[in-house]
Amino acid sequence: MIVALVVAAALGLSAGLRTMTPAAAILLARHHVVAGAVVSLLAACEWVIDLLPATPARTKPGPLIARVASGAFAGWLAGGGSETARLAGAIVGACAAAAGTFAGYRTRMWAIDQYGALRAALVEDLVALALASLAFLL
Repeated sequence: MIVALVVAAALGLSAGLRTMTPAAAILLARHHVVAGAVVSLLAACEWVIDLLPATPARTKPGPLIARVASGAFAGWLAGGGSETARLAGAIVGACAAAAGTFAGYRTRMWAIDQYGALRAALVEDLVALALASLAFLL
């Protein structure tokens, strides 16, 4: 169960950076090819939308709720077979998503000042993908 909770935390952190990425990873890891492909397409659209200047901050209520819900969903899926384990995974995933949202925002603002908006966004995408790839351990 510890491994499942660590994966739930990683997926939650990934959701804090990119809302759709962990759901896509876990669906693909579980061989749900059609659903995984659809959600992967949505994740790719999110990566592009993230670069647009009119995109609202992830810390606004709407995006924040979506990220926490995504983290809870991914954590629930990663939690395991029992209802208690799934609930624990959902809680860990949601908390990690909230933490990842605010930490990711602060880090992104710092990285934009240091390296520019495009580089900061691409590195954040890679970190979100790396964290979400832990779904394949389950």
